[in-house]
Amino acid sequence: MKKRYRMFRRGRVFWAQDNETGKQETLRTRERIVAERLLHAKNEAHLQPVINMQIARAYLMVGDPQSAKRTWQDVMGEIVKLKHGETQRRWRVAAKDQAFASIQKLPLLETRAEHLLRAMEKGGVATNVYLRRIHNFALGMNWLPVAVIPVRQWPSVRYKAKRAITLLEHRAIVARETNPERRAFYELSWHLGATQSDIALL
Repeated sequence: MKKRYRMFRRGRVFWAQDNETGKQETLRTRERIVAERLLHAKNEAHLQPVINMQIARAYLMVGDPQSAKRTWQDVMGEIVKLKHGETQRRWRVAAKDQAFASIQKLPLLETRAEHLLRAMEKGGVATNVYLRRIHNFALGMNWLPVAVIPVRQWPSVRYKAKRAITLLEHRAIVARETNPERRAFYELSWHLGATQSDIALL
C-alpha cells in the first residue's frame, strides 16, 4: 500500500510531505532516526483506518456481496420501487435533486459525514428531509453498518418564515384578474383569511 507521507531534509531539519495534498510540515528534529520514527508513526496513523475499513468490507461482503458496490443512487432507486402513486412521483422528483449529484455514485461504505453535510448545504429544506429518510432507509436495511451522521447531529430543518399578503398586494392581484369567478375566489380567501389551497379543499 502506498505511503501517504514522505520525508525530506530542508537545511538541517527533517520535514514530512503529504503525498495527497502536497502539504509540508516540519518534524522538528535534525536526527534521522527520530525523523524516521515520526514519519513511520504518521504513515501508520493514516493506514490503520484504511486497513480497518478493508477488514470491515471483507466481513460485510461475506453476508452481502453487493455491499461494496451499493451507492446512494441504488438506495434511492429501491425506495422509489417501494412507493406508489403520488408518493412515488414525489420520490422520483426528490431523487433528481441536484444537491444529491455529489453522492449518487458514492458507495455507502465509503461515505463520511462531510459528504452528506456538503449535499445538504447545496440543497434546501427538502434535501435535508429526504436525505434523512434515504440515510435511515439504508441503515434500516443493514446496508450501512453504522449511522453516517448520528441522529442528534443532523442539521435541524429550518423553514423560511411565511407571511400573508398585504391588503395592497391583494388589491393588485384582484385588479389584474379578468376572470370574475377567480376574482370572487380571491375575495373570499381574503375575507376568510385562508390560503387558496385551504379554501379549495373546503
